Amino acid sequence: MKKKKLKPLTNKAGEIRELTRKDIRGFKPAAEVLPPRLVAMLPKRRPGQRGPQRTPTKEQVTLRLDADVLSFFKSFGQGWQTRINDALKNIADRNG
Repeated sequence: MKKKKLKPLTNKAGEIRELTRKDIRGFKPAAEVLPPRLVAMLPKRRPGQRGPQRTPTKEQVTLRLDADVLSFFKSFGQGWQTRINDALKNIADRNG
């Protein structure tokens, strides 16, 4: 039985076209198409299993702030905790 040839994934300009279900069904496992040395470097995980997470670089604390200070930082919208952290870091660096 002759296999049907799939359409190329890129056009003449090198742009990748949208994948179809037929394209995805035609994909082969990495171990079948990559060199063994490269396959050995790939993480050994089951489908859907998450990889190792980065160690948190920040420490969670409870901090009491004056209402006007909190309102000031929150008034700029999302990311207000990061802005407070940046302001405190700036002061710590200057007075280091």
